[in-house]
Amino acid sequence: MLTGPQNLPENLRNVRNRIAAAASAAGREPASITLIGVGKSQPASAVRAAVEAGLADLGENYVQEAVDKIGLLASTSVNWHFIGALQSNKTREVAENFQWVHTVDREKIARRLSLQRPHFAPALQVCLQVRLGAEDTKSGVEPVGLKGLADSVAGLPGLRLRGLMCIPPPESDPGRQRHWFAELRRLRDGLNDAGHALDVLSMGMSDDFELAITEGATHVRVGTAIFGPRS
Repeated sequence: MLTGPQNLPENLRNVRNRIAAAASAAGREPASITLIGVGKSQPASAVRAAVEAGLADLGENYVQEAVDKIGLLASTSVNWHFIGALQSNKTREVAENFQWVHTVDREKIARRLSLQRPHFAPALQVCLQVRLGAEDTKSGVEPVGLKGLADSVAGLPGLRLRGLMCIPPPESDPGRQRHWFAELRRLRDGLNDAGHALDVLSMGMSDDFELAITEGATHVRVGTAIFGPRS
């Protein structure tokens, strides 16, 4: 069952406390970490309740569901993050409605977002999704092709390349899970050594965001811990 709106403020406080504790343990400022509430498959009423409880950033995986919610919450000052797999025929809706895209994994998608971003809108903030662990079921650029994609995306008008994103393989061993987050950080640092100025690591979800924060996550994507399990 879905968590009722009455539970959302408490859930949100608990998640923020977990973020603060993980950040402090890592010698970081809690304010340096952006909490993205993942509203995938949640009703607009639950998403609105989270916003009213103080959540400023929302992530969505499905374009049409997201656009509907964006319309319903147009009066709020939410930062909308697209965090799902992005198909070519959906790039216009994303370019026109979102502030962030975390899942750019090929140049074609980036070029379409650049072309379709409204000229009057600020630059679309983008992250490159990296596929770690060679999982065939997950999207993302392979590490070997990351620098070439980053060089291409960084030069596109209407976009600002901010960093990297990953959905690592699930691991039962916390040390192994942390390894994947450390690998994404290493890849980000390598791009910066090559001349980029990336400041974002989008990594960590409900079950593992503390480990991600330990390895430098700047944006954590949390759904279940805020909204409750989906049926």
